[in-house]
This record gives sequence, C-alpha cells and structure tokens, in this order.
Amino acid sequence: MSGFLNRRRVLTGGAAVLGAAMLGPARSAQAAAPVGGGKGVSEESRTLDELYREASAHGGKLVVYSGGDRASSADAVRAAFLAAFPGIELTMIVDYSKFHDVRIDHQLATGTLVPDVVLLQTLQNFPRWADEGRLLRYKPAGFSKIHNAFKDPGGAWLAPFIVGFSYMYDAATAGSAAPRSPADLVDPQWRGRIASSYPHDDDAVLYLYKLYVETYGWGWLDKLVAQDPQFARGSFTPAAAVGARQKVIGIGGSGSLVAPATTPARWAVADGHPFMAWGQRMAIFNNAANLAAAKLYVNWMVSAERQMAAFNGWSVRTDITPPGGLKPVWQYPNANVDGFPRFMADRAEAERWRQTFALYFGEVQGEPTPGRLGLHPGR
Repeated sequence: MSGFLNRRRVLTGGAAVLGAAMLGPARSAQAAAPVGGGKGVSEESRTLDELYREASAHGGKLVVYSGGDRASSADAVRAAFLAAFPGIELTMIVDYSKFHDVRIDHQLATGTLVPDVVLLQTLQNFPRWADEGRLLRYKPAGFSKIHNAFKDPGGAWLAPFIVGFSYMYDAATAGSAAPRSPADLVDPQWRGRIASSYPHDDDAVLYLYKLYVETYGWGWLDKLVAQDPQFARGSFTPAAAVGARQKVIGIGGSGSLVAPATTPARWAVADGHPFMAWGQRMAIFNNAANLAAAKLYVNWMVSAERQMAAFNGWSVRTDITPPGGLKPVWQYPNANVDGFPRFMADRAEAERWRQTFALYFGEVQGEPTPGRLGLHPGR
C-alpha cells in the first residue's frame, strides 16, 4: 500500500490512517510536555469580556503588524475580532514579514513605534527583541496549555496559529497520476504544468526547498529546473494557479489535510517525505500605545474558541483535539516543527540557500504582493 496521504484517506481513515502512515516518535521540542514556564509572570485570569471593557475604557484602539502576502490576508481575522468586540478600532497592516521586522527595528531606533502587536514569520526576531527588553512578558489565559514549541517560557512571545507548507495539485486534472510525494514532481509529464512561489523570496518556502534538496539531492533540483516551473511572488500564488486550472501542480504554499472535497487545489503530505509547519509568532511591545487592547487581542487569538476554528485543524494548544483524524502537528516528525526556527536563527545559512536558489531559478521578479508600505504604515 502506498504511504501517500490524500484528503479522502485522511477523512475516511481517521486516526488509524494517520497513525500508520505519518506518525513516528516525536523529537526534542516537539515532544516536550506543556508547562506554564517562566517566573514572576502570572497567567491572565480575567475573561475576554473583562479585557474588552478595559480596552474600551482605554480608548479602544489597536494596531497590529501582521506578516502576509496580500493586504487582504488578515481580513477574516480582523472581521472576526471586530464582530466579537464591536467598537474597538483595529488597524491591521499586512506586509511580508521580512519587511515588517526591519521596519519595526527602524521605528524602535527612531522612537516612532507604530504597532502594539506584531505577528510574523521571521521567528528569529522574537528572542532578540526579548533580549533587548522590547517585548512585554505576558501570559494570556490558556498560556499553560500552549505547547512548549510555540511559546517563550517567560511569556515574551507565543504562536497563535500553525501554518503548513507543502505541494498541491488539481485532483480532477491529475487523476490517478497525481504525484504521490515531492519526489514525483520531477516526472516529465509535469513539465510546464507547475507553479511555485519563489524559494528565495520567502524564508518558509526557502526552508521547504532546502528540505527537498537534502532529501532528494541536487540531481532532483536539476530535474525540477528542467520542468520549467512558473515562479511568482507570494505563497498564495501556487494554489491560485492550480485553483484557476492554469497549472496542475503548485509548490510552496499552505493548505489543509481536512479541506472540503470541493477545494480545487488538493494539499498533499506523504509518508516519509518532508513538509514543514511552524507557529507564526506574536508579541506585544513594552511601549505599546494601546496595551489593554493588545492584551485583549492576544487572549482572543489563543482562546479555545479561536483555536478550534483553525483552518487546517492544527492548534498550538495541547487541550484542543484536531478534527478529521489529524494528530497535533508536533506529532508529525516530517513536519520539521523544530527545524524551521533553527533555520531562521542562522541567517548566514539562510542567505547561502537563498543565493543558491537564485542561481538555479534566476532573480525574483515582480512587485511585492502586499504593495509598498513605507516606513510607518498605520500611523
């Protein structure tokens, strides 16, 4: 039997399929038992309603800088927050995380900080900002239930959601020939039929491609180049190309193993083959102008209600059971939950991989998909 996991097998086979096909011994931080961690900072005891009243009494404004590929990427989160807490004025600024982090560093250096809360893919910044004393050490309600891999034990930062990157395909077009693992992406039948986000434009896609090369070798990458893949900026573009039937296969984007059967782009994960998942990190700045609203937002993001609504079924909390037979993401050894933070912390290694892929695929082309936002968006 093939170890390939398609959506139907996940939904119908449930935990038994996933247990047999994907799960193995958890490793290092993935296996760590959840604990509160940190001394001198107590977990928030107030309810969301109490925090909401305090935020409203203190002006009811909030500015969040969020990593993303499109200006509209956080619209659903913003709408849900405003529906839950009417009257709060939420300004949500979405940009590539690699631009937000240096933008914030410049604002901190010039005393012009705009955001109260930051939520980014550039994981390496959060320990640095914490060491510099920039981040508020704060433990929202439910902090003790957040898995250790997705929080600072002292409360400087935490991850409110999980993102997974892999490949995807148009199930209707690919049919029985659909690639059963990333190794099959170099099959000549897919020449001219692949869309990918640039691995040297996005660190998460960069890490995914690194995993592929380390698993399948440089010869595999040579064959992928020969497939003449279509590259674009933004990790949403592979799924968009597949969903529009412009391409059959996409590489380097997010998705869900429990997506509805009507979803055009079938996101895929295979037994014994790499994909990647990480917790997008969030923090409150020490000198946030709207501290009460920032605390409300952080508590809401990690609340059990929000966690159970995760689009891919994976929660950062240990007390939330994933749907559809999924296991918690830290129980998937091939998700490389530990590896991505280590990779992000080694900027010299990341740069070597980035420039190597530029040699293979050419320089990144195209305007940034969130637009050009300047130094102080949201001010």
